[in-house]
Amino acid sequence: MNAFYLNKEILDQMKKEEEKVTAMGSIAVRNEGFSEALGKEHVIAIIKDPRFRPPPEPTVVLISDKGEVMGLEVFPFNAKEYLGREDVVWLSDAFVLFPNVKGMGGENFIMPPVSFPELNEGNGCKDVISCSPAPTCDLMMRTYYKLQDDPRLASVLVGYNDL
Repeated sequence: MNAFYLNKEILDQMKKEEEKVTAMGSIAVRNEGFSEALGKEHVIAIIKDPRFRPPPEPTVVLISDKGEVMGLEVFPFNAKEYLGREDVVWLSDAFVLFPNVKGMGGENFIMPPVSFPELNEGNGCKDVISCSPAPTCDLMMRTYYKLQDDPRLASVLVGYNDL
């Protein structure tokens, strides 16, 4: 629906907001994708509707205090990998938990950097990653750029360096 470069001012504001984000039960949320995007030469915001392709990898992973995967986001294209498995609990139609992986209270929701194959060396980009901003950052960004806050739309940030 829209794409634009983010300037340093809004990225600094979003960084402060991302540092405050927690999930249910006060589980920490670490948006590693956003942190990595901040280190790139360019950060683009893409405002998308449901027609945009799904991410190629999970955008949310629950990690135990020992670094083991306790749960992850699932998409329609890979849901069959988890259907019928006895070692999986469906938290929703888009997230599975692995109850055999135990945590001791230091769990984190990680939002990892995700590939974005549309930008690559063929079009002058390297070190390309994408990420999802926290909902509060998404709203902050839309307000800053005077964009409509439409719940049917979502945003993706894409960071890259020049080739």
